[in-house]
Amino acid sequence: AYAALIFAASSIRHTPSLPHGTDKGAHALFYAGFGVCVARAVAGGSRRVSGRSVLLAGLIGALYGVSDEWHQYFNPPRAVEAMDVVADTVGSLLGAGALRAWAILKQAPHGRKDL
Repeated sequence: AYAALIFAASSIRHTPSLPHGTDKGAHALFYAGFGVCVARAVAGGSRRVSGRSVLLAGLIGALYGVSDEWHQYFNPPRAVEAMDVVADTVGSLLGAGALRAWAILKQAPHGRKDL
């Protein structure tokens, strides 16, 4: 469902004007949510997201980002930009990494200060 949301957003022909460069932040933000979803899926729905799940979510986010840019190629006046894929990949890794960090913190015994 989240991938369909990204696909629908990339189908919009005329996106709102943003200051130069800030669209990379929007890409990263959208793909952070995607990274969370993918990491959970790769972990089998478990709340125990491994480092491997984070890396796999980043790879899947990068591949989906490439497919998203390819989709935009057929949707003028949208532009294809390699840096968008970089932002998508970073966002996927950050989202999945945040989920991993949350899982580690939730597993930590209460009161430990050495984390």
